[in-house]
Amino acid sequence: MKASLVTFFTLFTIIYSGYNLQAQTHKPRFKAIAIAENGGGHARFDSAARIWLNKLAIDSNFTIDYISDTKPITKKYLKQYQLFIQLDYPPYPWQKEAQEAFTDYLKHNKGGWIGVHHPTLLGVFDGYPMWQWYSQFMGGIEFKDCIHGGTTALLTVEDSGHPALKNLPHTFNTKDEWYTYNKSPRPNVHVLASINEDTYIPKINIKMGDHPVIWTNDKIRAKNIYIAMGHFPELFNDDNFTTLFRNSIFWAVKMQKKRVN
Repeated sequence: MKASLVTFFTLFTIIYSGYNLQAQTHKPRFKAIAIAENGGGHARFDSAARIWLNKLAIDSNFTIDYISDTKPITKKYLKQYQLFIQLDYPPYPWQKEAQEAFTDYLKHNKGGWIGVHHPTLLGVFDGYPMWQWYSQFMGGIEFKDCIHGGTTALLTVEDSGHPALKNLPHTFNTKDEWYTYNKSPRPNVHVLASINEDTYIPKINIKMGDHPVIWTNDKIRAKNIYIAMGHFPELFNDDNFTTLFRNSIFWAVKMQKKRVN
C-alpha cells in the first residue's frame, strides 16, 4: 500500500511539474515596451499603470518591458516589440537615433503605438527643439497650456464604431489636467472623442474651443492612438478609462482582448 502511495505521488509530481513548465514556457502572444519618466509629476500615475499593465499582461499572455529614457531605442531594439506604449514620456528629449528608430517603426508598420497624456507636450522645452515630425504625427499642434490640478469634463465619443471605444458610453465624465494647443488637431487626425469645455467642474477659463482628447492618425501606416488622459492614478479605478486602454492595446496589436478583473 505504501509503495502504491509513493508511486502515485511521484507520478503526480512529475505530471504537475510538466504542466507547470509548459505554462512557464508558453510563447507570449506579443511583446510590448513601455516608456515612462522616473519621478516627476506623473510618477503616481505611471506606478499605477505599471501595476495594471503587469496584471493585464499575465492574464492575457503577453510580456511588457519598461524603460525610463530613450537611450536603448534603436531600430534593432524595437524589432522585438509589437507594441510601443508611451506612458507620460514627452516628445522632446529624444536622442537622434531614437527619433529615427521610432519614426521608422511607425512609418513602416513595425508595431502599434499608444500615447498617454504627455506625448502632446510639443514645443521648445529645456533647450530641446521641437521635433517637427512628431508634431505632424500628433496633428501639427504645439502645446499651449494645461489645467493645473485638473478638472472634470464631459467626453463625447465621436466614433463609437472604432474598436478602441468598444463598450464605452456615448458620453462620460473624466478628470485630468487637460492640455490645450495652439490649434485643434482635427483637420489632420481622426478624432475619436472630444471634451465639452463648458462642462468643466470646477469651471476653468483655460479653453481652446474644439478640443479633441482621443484620436488616431490614419496617415501613419502603424495603428496608433493618442489618449489625453494620464495624470491621476485614480484613472485605473475608472472602468471607462481601463476599457479604453485595454481596447487600445489589443486593437493596436491586432489581438483579441481579454478582460483583466
